[in-house]
Amino acid sequence: MGNRRFTLEAIRHSLRQTGSNIVFLQEVIGANSKHEKALPEWPDKNQFEYLADTVWSHYAYGQNAIYQHGHHGNAILSEMPIKTWSNIDVSTMKLSQRGMLHGVLDNGINLLCIHFGLFARERRGQMERLIDYIGSEIPASAPLILAGDFNDWGKQCHTLLTQEVKLVEAHFQHHHKLAKTYPARFPLLSMDRIYVRGFNVHQSTALSTKPWRKLSDHCPLFADLSLTSEPHHAQSV
Repeated sequence: MGNRRFTLEAIRHSLRQTGSNIVFLQEVIGANSKHEKALPEWPDKNQFEYLADTVWSHYAYGQNAIYQHGHHGNAILSEMPIKTWSNIDVSTMKLSQRGMLHGVLDNGINLLCIHFGLFARERRGQMERLIDYIGSEIPASAPLILAGDFNDWGKQCHTLLTQEVKLVEAHFQHHHKLAKTYPARFPLLSMDRIYVRGFNVHQSTALSTKPWRKLSDHCPLFADLSLTSEPHHAQSV
């Protein structure tokens, strides 16, 4: 709020510096005719293609919020081929369009990128959809990374995902507490998470120093993971 600088180039550069194999993004603009006309720096291509550039050759975008001058949603950028992907509408309120973006890599790793609502009742319905979807659409033996903005300051979603779905939250596994990610300048709330199944967690941190705290209102999360079946094959997200 109040940021009038064009930060997309700085975000792209900073994402590259992490060396991540996979990137989960929320509120990515797929199209915005107002920004395109008003900002000379606005890229010719959409935001997720601009951010992926030559580093992440594969990407998926889930269009959630649609308005007269454009649309935005979740996106996944990957160095590895994305075999299939789909976007699942989990909106429970007319004025709050939300979705789950599900991608499957060529090596069988399932990726879920989510952005849940601001209201507790809204999130409860979205959590029910998420739990049902994981149980019915993703095999129990398949490795899974679930990442995004849960807006879950009360940690109800965390309890359900760890107890009912048996997922492991990367930062909690490594530090025995959830990362504080919001607001970025003075992080107080644990809003953003990386949950995994079928992975070892080697490192997890909230990126709260410069330049990150000037690029978004949330601190990004970084995790270094390896498949439990391939302990020497690391993935960073």
